[in-house]
Amino acid sequence: MDQPFDLTLIWAVIIAFGVMMYVLMDGFDLGQGILFPFAPDEHYRDVMMNSVAPVWDGNETWLVLGGAGLLAAFPLVYSVFLPALYIGVFLLLAGLIFRGVAFEFRFKAKTSKYLWNWAFAGGSTVAAFAQGAVVGAYIQGFATENFRYVGGAFDWLTPFTVITGLGLVAGYALLGATWLIMKSEGEVQQWAYKLTPRLLVAVLVVFAVISVYTPFVDPKVMERWFSGFSAIWLLPLLALYCAWAIYRSVQKQQEGLPFVATMGLFLFTYLGLLASKWPYMVPPDYTLWDAASAYESQLFLLLGFLFVIPIVLAYTAWTYWVFRGKVKATGYH
Repeated sequence: MDQPFDLTLIWAVIIAFGVMMYVLMDGFDLGQGILFPFAPDEHYRDVMMNSVAPVWDGNETWLVLGGAGLLAAFPLVYSVFLPALYIGVFLLLAGLIFRGVAFEFRFKAKTSKYLWNWAFAGGSTVAAFAQGAVVGAYIQGFATENFRYVGGAFDWLTPFTVITGLGLVAGYALLGATWLIMKSEGEVQQWAYKLTPRLLVAVLVVFAVISVYTPFVDPKVMERWFSGFSAIWLLPLLALYCAWAIYRSVQKQQEGLPFVATMGLFLFTYLGLLASKWPYMVPPDYTLWDAASAYESQLFLLLGFLFVIPIVLAYTAWTYWVFRGKVKATGYH
């Protein structure tokens, strides 16, 4: 019997939205950690941590939401991704744990503060690199037979995934710098203004390398992008427009637009990735519908998610509204 709705598509949209929210929300506070070693002194680092202190743990709710939805709606993804990316996922979780512990203990430390500084920076950088490498592994695809992963433990680690990992580190650093422009003032803000153009150049260089490299990694991407002009080409053009907006807004010393434009750069790059791989959930062979769970399971869990997502959105919006002001080393004002 035909089903009234294609729940697989609905779940794909929900998970894509959750992943994008996580990248945007958690990206800028991971970016603070990536920038930590380059801060001139502890005063700068105090401002950086205070700028994300009220929101950083709530940002990771989107990671949990996306991960839980992926397990429920697309169990094949877990059965392939976890064996294929076990080491990468371990590095991701270890980085997030180190960052979280360092975040809490640095505020209380005195003589050992420098150790927690390095733990916070190292955990943030490792987590960001691991996320980028996982994205690269998704782009290049997995060796599968009969819905099972048959490759090796280190097949995910290739020159391409190293590039995507470094690209996301640079991208999160850019998000962190533009967030700091919006949330700080004085010498800290001016330091962030100086960093942003350099980070933008680094991001654009890495993104250009990935864009050229990707079609040769996956012939299907080559066919999709170069089989004739289509609306898909609007996405990189919009991403380039956002990059230009970042540069111009920094030159004009604007505060909010650099961060908004950086989010736009991430959004259109992410949509370009989805458009390149559609409809494959486990590339190069298995589509969304191959990876999906039973219709009844999807429907049951969807009812719960439709209740939870508005609450998470409301909490996120409320948190950012309450703590919308500037920060100093000693807190909000």
